[in-house]
Amino acid sequence: MHSSKLLRSLGFVLVIAGAWVQALAQSFPSRPISMIVPYAAGGSADVVGRVVAAEMARTLGQNVVVELKPGAGGNIGAELVARSARADGYTILLGSLSLSSNVSLMKLNFDPRKDLVAVAGLANLPNLMVTSAESSLKTFKDAIAAARAQPGKLSFGSSGPGTSSHLTGELLEAAAGIDLIHVPYKGSGAVYPDLISGRIDFLFDLAGSAYGYVQSGKVRALATTSSRRSSALPEVPTIAESGFPGFEFGAYLALFAPAGTPKEAIARLEDAAAKAIQMPAIKERLAQMGAVHLPVAAADFQKYFNDDVERFARLVREGKIKPLQ
Repeated sequence: MHSSKLLRSLGFVLVIAGAWVQALAQSFPSRPISMIVPYAAGGSADVVGRVVAAEMARTLGQNVVVELKPGAGGNIGAELVARSARADGYTILLGSLSLSSNVSLMKLNFDPRKDLVAVAGLANLPNLMVTSAESSLKTFKDAIAAARAQPGKLSFGSSGPGTSSHLTGELLEAAAGIDLIHVPYKGSGAVYPDLISGRIDFLFDLAGSAYGYVQSGKVRALATTSSRRSSALPEVPTIAESGFPGFEFGAYLALFAPAGTPKEAIARLEDAAAKAIQMPAIKERLAQMGAVHLPVAAADFQKYFNDDVERFARLVREGKIKPLQ
């Protein structure tokens, strides 16, 4: 009798607990959500973040507010979410490739593999190698020939150490056997005045950020890091077809939350993000940016992210990318 009462009581507790979890899932979110974008205004992360946030808000029934926290190649905003944000689903991070690379490139005050969890993959964006429209270097092959002829003389700007614009330059140096001067800025937008005027020779910028400058005639696109040519710029060759078979590089954009965030909240955010990137207007915008498919589901993107961290660790071990400290 005693044991049957205990079992009934235990069953009652489990039913109540299940109902509580279900209620939590249905009630989340009950207030606005902050999306931390750790990169500068006007860049691809900012642009994609804002359109995805607006669409997620429709599904969630609460505003998703984009907050820019740029600096240190994305580390400042990422650390804020990883170390300071409550693990309740109300603060999420729009992370990119530097979240994977900086684990191996520098000493961090957090471990993104332990302190963050994946919510959803959004897109993988290639880079364009661009130079001033006034430059005497008309093609990618011209650029490589000039760099080989003048080792340590030509320069490339970047959005900051560990970002895709920096790492693409490093990987090209290793692949082509050239020596370029790396000049970090606080965002790719800050590089363009110096690039256009010729004070900086090259920039490897995310295609979505670079297209406007290319189309306005202020800069010349020399090559893309994608595996195939962009439909938006079909005349621009890939680096892979220009003498470096297999060269392919891109920067993912994905949502993360603090470790320990309830699974129910992650599921709601994952669903809202997945629906957002399927909206025709957003699909078209991403296509214009040359976006490549990425695993979307939280579990699938978590594996992609862990593999990406290991990829950069391997590149550092092989000497293809130099640690920053």
